[in-house]
Amino acid sequence: MSSSFDPSGLHTELFIDGAWQKAASGATFPVENPATNEIIAHVADGGPADAALAIEAAGRAQVQWGKSTPRQRADILRRAFELVIANTDRLAAIMTAEMGKPLAEARGEVAYGAEMLRWFSEEAVRIGGDHTTSVDGNTRIMITKEPVGPCVLVTPWNFPLAMGARKIAPAIAAGCTMVFKPAELTPLTSLALVQIFREAGLPDGVLNVVTTTSASSVVETWTSSGIARKISFTGSTQVGKILLRQAADNVMRSSMELGGNAPFIVLADADIEKAVDGAMKAKMRNMGEACTAANRFFVHRSVVEEFSEKFAKKISELQVGNGAAEGTEVGPLIEQKGLDKVVSLVADAVSKGARILTGGIRPEGPGYFYTPTVLTDVSLDSELMNTEIFGPVAAITPFDSEDEVLRLANDTEWGLVGYVFTESMEKALRFSADLEVGMVGLNTGLVSNPAAPFGGVKQSGLGREGGKIGIEEFLEYKYTAIAI
Repeated sequence: MSSSFDPSGLHTELFIDGAWQKAASGATFPVENPATNEIIAHVADGGPADAALAIEAAGRAQVQWGKSTPRQRADILRRAFELVIANTDRLAAIMTAEMGKPLAEARGEVAYGAEMLRWFSEEAVRIGGDHTTSVDGNTRIMITKEPVGPCVLVTPWNFPLAMGARKIAPAIAAGCTMVFKPAELTPLTSLALVQIFREAGLPDGVLNVVTTTSASSVVETWTSSGIARKISFTGSTQVGKILLRQAADNVMRSSMELGGNAPFIVLADADIEKAVDGAMKAKMRNMGEACTAANRFFVHRSVVEEFSEKFAKKISELQVGNGAAEGTEVGPLIEQKGLDKVVSLVADAVSKGARILTGGIRPEGPGYFYTPTVLTDVSLDSELMNTEIFGPVAAITPFDSEDEVLRLANDTEWGLVGYVFTESMEKALRFSADLEVGMVGLNTGLVSNPAAPFGGVKQSGLGREGGKIGIEEFLEYKYTAIAI
């Protein structure tokens, strides 16, 4: 199958109660290829009226869907998994066209998203409960689990298939209906995924999708409806706080996967080659546009020069270009605003004494490209040390002691992930325990895995996605007391 982008057959409408339909207003919005600045599609621009229809459909479908059997839900997810795998090249081409990541990475994301579907197809039939006797012996205690109810799902643009799959799959497995708002910048991949669920046999009304340029009005329609019982959001901490306030008005269950400011720590005894390889994965995945991306590189002073030089050399060898071209390793940033932010952060760091080892260039021509960049001697008061960079920029700062680097690493409002490179098991376990994060990569730059709970602490969020506990976010516990 070809990996070139083919717009024919793409759905660009809203999907409500099992039917593709135009927005009530008839409005659409353009989808841009960030590598070429070309408009590749126009997508239905839904509003509050469409959102109301979607949540009402989800509410109606919940009664019957909540009574569906675990095997029925598992089989739908398994068929969806097989369809995603069969359509890997097509889905990857759509993703690359609308958000820029290289085809090789896009194929990897398709595989990861598919594994989420397979994982939760297996979890659907393993929803358990409990049964015991009360301590006074007078009551049987029966604990059952039920679907939480209609869910609001809001996903970001940087991993349009994986983030959709990571939320939709556990909701289906648990027996929840959904209203889904994909990111405005990357709706096409999400709509293609929705079509796959339809082909897999998901009943009408279980999954409803509203694409929109007015995210706040659509999502607020859902959170204020009184029908939705849960919201799951991946995006910025700022927006997450707004949604938490809205959810509070109806006491909705909330899962929030928010911003990150990941420290990447290289201790004095680290295997430098291993650390450089890990740094490439942790920094350059998705052009650095990931909440798990290494943001602050803290390297022991005794090895900082060696690490910096080897890391900069590898970074400088990366092939930058249109993600649709085979061999491209770094695509464009998603939009002008993201590019301007990266340019500004690098300029600020350099003005405060940072040195550019490689990169720091905005290439001429179309597309939102920025050359992969390594900065060293970065001052702690630089803006990029306190901001989620979301770009291909690595900021290196030396440290002298373990206590010092732990203090620096934890000196942030975020706590999603941290990376530590050391050959000492004792130090590895100490840093794993003392880092204020929800996930730790020990001698690895990649932590995402369907079998592991993904999520953070502090202002990086609430709840976990994936792993055995991922489905629990979509289930309520019910206790029945049975007189003996």
